[in-house]
Amino acid sequence: KQASALQMNQGSHEGTVVTAEVFDVMRRVQVQNKLAGVCEDMCKEVGAYPKCTQCPKFVEPDSTPGVMTWDELLEHMDNLVSWGQDQIKGWHKQASALQVQNDHSDAAASDLNRRMQFQNKL
Repeated sequence: KQASALQMNQGSHEGTVVTAEVFDVMRRVQVQNKLAGVCEDMCKEVGAYPKCTQCPKFVEPDSTPGVMTWDELLEHMDNLVSWGQDQIKGWHKQASALQVQNDHSDAAASDLNRRMQFQNKL
């Protein structure tokens, strides 16, 4: 596929150079992505796994599993604050919607009461 794509773009020399560079970068990315899983496996085999700094996109495993550190606690508390604020906003919207419904029903009851008073006067 790559060779046929390069042959189709050989009509203009400027486009060929750019296209070849783009294909080269794309292929390099594909190779690195393929090796990402293999890299961690190799590091595990040679005993360098937790300190695997050369693997692309390597995320070090949790050094304190089952224990919450101060940084994790602070992040969790920040998340709780934003979640709580969102909940309160939702409750306010719900309460205001209920008040609007009650206002309409109170107005209807008041109107009915006035009509009954008017009819009783007649």
